Amino acid sequence: MPSPAAAPEPTSDQFVGRSRELKELRADIGRAGLDTLSGRKAPRARVLLIAGRPGSGRTSLAEELVRRVTGDYPDGVLRARLMEPDGERVPTERTARDLLDALAVPAPPGAHADDLCALLRDTLKDRRALLLLDDAVDAEQVDPLLPDTPECLVVAVSEGPLTGIPDVRPCTLGGLDKAAAVHLLARAAGPVRITVDPGSAESLVEACAAHPAALVLAGGWLSVRPKAALADLAKRVHDLPDEGSPLARVFRHTYASLSGPSARVLRLLSLAPSGHVDPHTASALAGCSVSGAKAALDDFAALGLVRRVGSAVPQYEVPGCLVPLLKALTETQDRPAELQLARARMLERTVRLLQSCRAVTEPDASAARKKLAGMPRALRFEGPGAAEEWLTVREPALLAAARLAVADGDLDTLARRLMAALTRALVAHRGTQAAAPRLWGIHQLVLDVAERRDLPREKAAALLNLADIDAQTGRTREALARYRAALDAGRAAGDFYATGRAMESVGGAYQELGDFSRASDWFGRALAQRLARGERADAARLYGRIGAVHTYAGRYGEALRNWSSAVTGHRKNGDVAAQARALSEMARVQEYAGRPEESLRTCQEAVEWARHAQDVRLQAALQLRLADTLDRLGDPTAARLHRGAAERMLGEEYLTAARFESNGGAPSSAYEIRSASAED
Repeated sequence: MPSPAAAPEPTSDQFVGRSRELKELRADIGRAGLDTLSGRKAPRARVLLIAGRPGSGRTSLAEELVRRVTGDYPDGVLRARLMEPDGERVPTERTARDLLDALAVPAPPGAHADDLCALLRDTLKDRRALLLLDDAVDAEQVDPLLPDTPECLVVAVSEGPLTGIPDVRPCTLGGLDKAAAVHLLARAAGPVRITVDPGSAESLVEACAAHPAALVLAGGWLSVRPKAALADLAKRVHDLPDEGSPLARVFRHTYASLSGPSARVLRLLSLAPSGHVDPHTASALAGCSVSGAKAALDDFAALGLVRRVGSAVPQYEVPGCLVPLLKALTETQDRPAELQLARARMLERTVRLLQSCRAVTEPDASAARKKLAGMPRALRFEGPGAAEEWLTVREPALLAAARLAVADGDLDTLARRLMAALTRALVAHRGTQAAAPRLWGIHQLVLDVAERRDLPREKAAALLNLADIDAQTGRTREALARYRAALDAGRAAGDFYATGRAMESVGGAYQELGDFSRASDWFGRALAQRLARGERADAARLYGRIGAVHTYAGRYGEALRNWSSAVTGHRKNGDVAAQARALSEMARVQEYAGRPEESLRTCQEAVEWARHAQDVRLQAALQLRLADTLDRLGDPTAARLHRGAAERMLGEEYLTAARFESNGGAPSSAYEIRSASAED
């Protein structure tokens, strides 16, 4: 799954200047460290630090360094951004998970940051890889991610020193040298104007303090005004009030040249989640057409105000150095109510796109596809492939939108709709298991909103979903605590579904922990509620779960009584397949209890019902069980006949699986328990 760690790197023709810095950084890679000088082997990866203010070209320098040395690191380059465009630090847990995703290493959903960082370091210990950690806030962010091997290299980008990481010499950036600055200006504005008026070009470079981002904006302004003179722009920039950085002054000049509607669209881009915006997001923020938003974004890209990223799914990035300037403008020129309305429009549009993204995976005659046909064409995808590609490209921004909506606190209704739509879209395209790491974070956000708004029903649902993921990843005690909390929330909400599901899940957790007495007690509580509400199918299933627990505990009499009740319940409900499976488990318990003749008769009855249900796999498993029982009863000829029948049903490749099912010991595995809980 693409992530910030898998962002594309720039090509060499995009890079200008910094020859001295590159030389020093490359030399620093091979420099003897303090450990080497003291005779010890370096325990961790070498860290190179590129320090500079936003817009100084620090990321471009880091990418160029990576491009030049990547051949020395055959296990690839990993990228992560450690700070959001709005200045918020990215949690270490999220960064480690993104890096593990880029390495195609499964990370348990809900795992703590320490565990994920340990898994990352363990994954890299035998590799020779290069990590680019951009926008690091401090050493506490970087240190847990450092590989425990000197064979890896880490390039960190930060505004200041990373105090606390030993043996790091920062490469601190200022402005470009004059030749490189003029080259950068010429690349943006066109070489002819620079050639015919080199003096004015140098004057403009001086006015911009050779600041790379300021030069890009100045060159962009010139590129869309082919008749404008370099000297005029140089004079204008020189005459601007000496307030703020050179970048801020040039930005103010560029912004002042925009029309009123364009300026408004640009300001509102500061609300784009994670700094990534597509035409739909810009359209919703500004309340304009998608085509109009696309044209505005292209104009901004020509001016250097945004950068195009990707091609198949149009997307633009607002440079991090411009986000604070845009936010300052919104604070002075836009009313808070207008900004909140823009956020609401953006979230509403995102919800509709996610609904469309999921609906396109449904069958043609489904209600979702019929609803999709009524949506505007701009909100529809050509097919599941196009929807999946959009979801993949926009996933970081979608997750950021959910986090920002929850943090806002005033848009909780839209936030809840967004998280529900995002969950359904991820599951539709990736499946529950593959989407689990992302779903964990979404369920946690739902829980935050439910607790803040005192919504016990939503709280119970979020806790159940989180507990299910805990259970699936082996954190049974954590799951048990969440199931108990979900039960309390379900009772507070008067939600019988949530309370029944929670009681059954508590029983399943105790069964997984081997506490069979508590497991049977909680299954019994869930059963009593199902019986009281006349939910016969669930009651029959719970009789089976109680029977399974008693079988685990060796209480075969209790087990047989409950399995018999399960058989009766399934028969009354007309569920032939479930009846056959309950009979097969009953036969297994009879065999454990030392009653092989009864087991044989029950198993034969189960075979007949499995035949009625057309469950070939179960028939084969029961035939194998019959064969084993007949062997123990001293009838090897009949046993061979039943084994032959099983082989004819499934063939050799499935026979081992069927034999395992027939001899599986206890009737329910932990996986089956969790599946039943998740599907309830």
